[in-house]
Amino acid sequence: MKITIDRIEKGFVVAELPGGQTVNIPEIVFPGAVEGDIYTIVKDCAERDARRSRIDDKMKRLFED
Repeated sequence: MKITIDRIEKGFVVAELPGGQTVNIPEIVFPGAVEGDIYTIVKDCAERDARRSRIDDKMKRLFED
C-alpha cells in the first residue's frame, strides 16, 4: 500500500490512502517526513514468523519442569 504525506499538523502526519481517505498518524512513525513524501507499507511475514518462534521458544523454556 502506498500512502502520501498530505501535511503535518500538531504532531500528526495526515496521510492520504489510495482511496483518497486521510488518516492521522503520530509524527514519530515517519521521522523527517515532509509534505508530498510517499511511503510504501508492506506486511513482513518472515519477521512476524521469526518473532513468534522466539516467543514460543521463550514460553517453552519458562514453563519447562
